[in-house]
Amino acid sequence: MSTDPAEAAILSTLAARGPQKSISYAEAAKALAGNPPDESWHKSMHPVRLAAVRLARAGVIEILRKGKPIDPNNLHGVLRLRLKEQPE
Repeated sequence: MSTDPAEAAILSTLAARGPQKSISYAEAAKALAGNPPDESWHKSMHPVRLAAVRLARAGVIEILRKGKPIDPNNLHGVLRLRLKEQPE
């Protein structure tokens, strides 16, 4: 597992959700911030976005728009994250 806290937050949130399920950036940001009761988790959005791009480029996760994987170099719109299926 990654030593980067944002990457770890993404991966642990995805693992808890289950196979082929996706999460929002906000869910990972809240996990990274420790699920605060206020809106302070917003500060975690940028590190989560950068970590998601790194993980997508490494082939660990997929970044989805409208349910379809997109290029991590061209992010826009409402996005979700999902573990990439690993060939058996």
